[in-house]
Amino acid sequence: MSDTTPSPLARALGRIPCGLYIVSTRQDGIHQGFLASLLIQTGFEPPTVCVAIGKGRAALDAVRANGSFAISILDGASQGLMKPFFKPVEPGESPFDGLAGADAPSGCRVLSESLAWLDCELAGEHAVGDHVVVFGEVKAGEVLREGDPSVHLRKNGLSY
Repeated sequence: MSDTTPSPLARALGRIPCGLYIVSTRQDGIHQGFLASLLIQTGFEPPTVCVAIGKGRAALDAVRANGSFAISILDGASQGLMKPFFKPVEPGESPFDGLAGADAPSGCRVLSESLAWLDCELAGEHAVGDHVVVFGEVKAGEVLREGDPSVHLRKNGLSY
């Protein structure tokens, strides 16, 4: 097996389907956001979700400081919205600049062209390995159009 071929374990983990989401928060009045795939609903009453954020990412500090985050759920028609979230942004700028969006009740940005959105209040966190799982109590949400969310499989379940 070459160094570029994922191990059997990595390939098996890569078969776990993930969604595609833009997670947002605010810091110093600027909308911050990142692409997430490790997100699930974890409770019904109250409705709760969790998202894994890599340790050391600025987004983790921003979510902690703001105490809230929003999730834009992507589908095939909205996958093109991911592009600004793949590259670093200049200080004072936001990956949301130039994208159609609105502020959720928490003030976090949601994308108008996404399939649906959720607005969450930070309810706790748990550090595991190289990520921190943050839990959010869902306070608001809306389906913007009918359709199915994007599902993503990784070739290597041990890296992005």
